Amino acid sequence: MKSPINNVSRRDFLNISGRFGLTSTLIAASGLGAGLTASSLARAAEHEQKSRYQTEPKFQLRFGASGFNERNLDIQKSGQLFFARDLEERTNGAIRVEFMGSNEVCNQLDCVSKAQQGIVDIFSASTQNSAGGAPYLNILDFAYMFPSVASMFHFFYDKRSETLLREPLRQRHNLQFLFTHCDLRGIMLGLKWQDAPLVTSLEELQGTKNRVTGTQLGRIAMEQLGLNPVPVAWEETLDGLRQGLLDGAETWMSAVAYAGMAPVVSQAVDLRFFAGTEHTAMNLSKFESLGSELQEQVMESAYCAQIFTQGMNEAGRYQIVGATEHMAENTVFAQNNVRVAPLSDAERDKAEQMCSPEFNPKPWEQWRERLNGWAGGVDIYKEIHGIAREIPRDIAAVNVKPQRWWKG
Repeated sequence: MKSPINNVSRRDFLNISGRFGLTSTLIAASGLGAGLTASSLARAAEHEQKSRYQTEPKFQLRFGASGFNERNLDIQKSGQLFFARDLEERTNGAIRVEFMGSNEVCNQLDCVSKAQQGIVDIFSASTQNSAGGAPYLNILDFAYMFPSVASMFHFFYDKRSETLLREPLRQRHNLQFLFTHCDLRGIMLGLKWQDAPLVTSLEELQGTKNRVTGTQLGRIAMEQLGLNPVPVAWEETLDGLRQGLLDGAETWMSAVAYAGMAPVVSQAVDLRFFAGTEHTAMNLSKFESLGSELQEQVMESAYCAQIFTQGMNEAGRYQIVGATEHMAENTVFAQNNVRVAPLSDAERDKAEQMCSPEFNPKPWEQWRERLNGWAGGVDIYKEIHGIAREIPRDIAAVNVKPQRWWKG
């Protein structure tokens, strides 16, 4: 599906953002949708700039959004620009956000450390890539801890996520976890597999060589499944998938679409074996410096961004990405001949019994003990595993009831 931003040339976009500021231009573009043209974008960007600068902010926050920009946020609707705009409007300009995406100030692997150091105030990156700088984020990556995307949203909205996830992150890593997109990871096979039959069994994947992200626990799952995790730099991953040096890469389907992987992916195998969470978090010291009233506004904007992501990204997975076996013809996957291999529940059950801590605990013992200690002595896997199973397995993600997790 063509993104509305593609109606504007890169040259025109740079010219407009040079006149009215990148953040104002990005916010304007996100609000125009299908009616976007260079002239309408210029008018909207000018209006945004005047509106945003009519009052002097008490705080100007730098938002390092790793590789996100106006184009890929039209594909994966993970809420970053929505959050920035909502926060400025909600605080009547008392907080102004400088949005810095396209790896301008930080990337998937180092945004977390730059936020901890105060180089940026807010950042977005996957929790899996951020786990290198904030190891407690590994608690989200136990294999098959979440049976569905709905179960993930249920956990992040739940008040117990404060104790189990957010408070340890504050204490241990100086991070205020704000909101996240939710998906489940599979194996995205490269062009080496384009003429092969659609994968229907785990056995067909065993022995393949697959790129792994920064997650330490994800590697354990892949090793137990015989998927040979190989840490490969992102810049080398596309060539590896194109040339057949790698069989595949572990990620989620929307990431394939927004990150430009679709031309070198032939099959998206829906293994759903651990979380894919593109989260937004804030330097805790900066958050605390805002004062209680503005802190509450930040949390309200995070809550609204969580709801936005819950609905919009779910729709985008099917209507824009094509993350389904029978996809619409104008989706990213259809246009790039990416076939979705859905796998049966029986095959995923087989994978779960091979690699999850519930059925195969030994490979996880060292990390589980470490994370339990950081969590204050609770069995973190057991706690989150239980919360994730409090809702029906087949409930739609958009039907999970939002809650303000930090209240009460």
